[in-house]
Amino acid sequence: MKRFLTYLVVAVTAVLTIASCSEDKRKKALLPNISGKAGEVIVVIDKGLWEGAVGTVLRDTLTADCPFLPQREPLYNLVDVAPSGFNNMFQIHRNIILVNIDSKVTEPGIVIRKDVWAAPQCVININANDAETAVTLIKENSQKLITTLEQAERDRVIANAKRYEERALAPATAEVIGGSPHYPSGYQLKMKTSDFVWITYAPQGTQQSILAFKYPVVEGEDMMSRTSLIDNIKAMLQKNVPGMFENTYMTIAPVIDPSVKYLNYKGHAFAEIRGLWDVHNDYMGGPFVAHAFYSQDGKDMIVLLAFVYAPKYDKRQYLRQVESVLYSFEWSKTENDAIKE
Repeated sequence: MKRFLTYLVVAVTAVLTIASCSEDKRKKALLPNISGKAGEVIVVIDKGLWEGAVGTVLRDTLTADCPFLPQREPLYNLVDVAPSGFNNMFQIHRNIILVNIDSKVTEPGIVIRKDVWAAPQCVININANDAETAVTLIKENSQKLITTLEQAERDRVIANAKRYEERALAPATAEVIGGSPHYPSGYQLKMKTSDFVWITYAPQGTQQSILAFKYPVVEGEDMMSRTSLIDNIKAMLQKNVPGMFENTYMTIAPVIDPSVKYLNYKGHAFAEIRGLWDVHNDYMGGPFVAHAFYSQDGKDMIVLLAFVYAPKYDKRQYLRQVESVLYSFEWSKTENDAIKE
């Protein structure tokens, strides 16, 4: 009897979960599509607060320089809107921050919501009973604000990549490294060897590329150390990405030291390398970001490197788009995986 009741509870819970998911999908389907440019944030705030300490700390947080770009560009472009002017036109924007400062607020804090007036939408509520509390909240949660907006922008790129995918490219990449990102429509295979793949999207005047490659793990060497990662990436670039002229090749630019961070995204551990690239003995260059991790059998290091070449344009959005594709990486499914599904 006890076992039967346990099964019954599990079954009812599963049904309710499925029903809840279906209801969420139905609600989302009824919402209008978001508006606004990528990298843009609507801030709904009283004019006095925007011109005071609250507005200053928000601008300092969200319009700080985007790191590792050749020129200065802000993380986000902010547009302030008075609460009285926050109408239907603004309510469907992709990213919204609502600043609510009222003496009646009993639980100051930051609340993140999705798909309130449109989809896929990110809405952040900053609730405080006075301006001083709001400033403290923003300072203490500055990284949370940035990463929330980054994730929202990233999710949109990945969703579009999966919806309009160049499906022939994933098998080509997986053949070399055992898995692949989801490449958006327009990307093309430029080069492929036994250990290196170059996928690119190059409309006139710009280029967004992803290099996917592997190199063997050396026993006794810390393959995830900064020195090992950078030296091996430079060696693979020199070998596989030649420049236009003799003795020219792509490399990591020495003008600024790249950053190395160790991250975990949805259970996938990797090293993030971020910096600038250039062409040895030539004048081409731009920003790049790479994800490095072990192969599933631990015998190779896998690197996904996204870079941008756009000499006439700002590069923040180009890099954010192609970097988001890296986060869509999935290992190839085996026969056992297919059976389990």
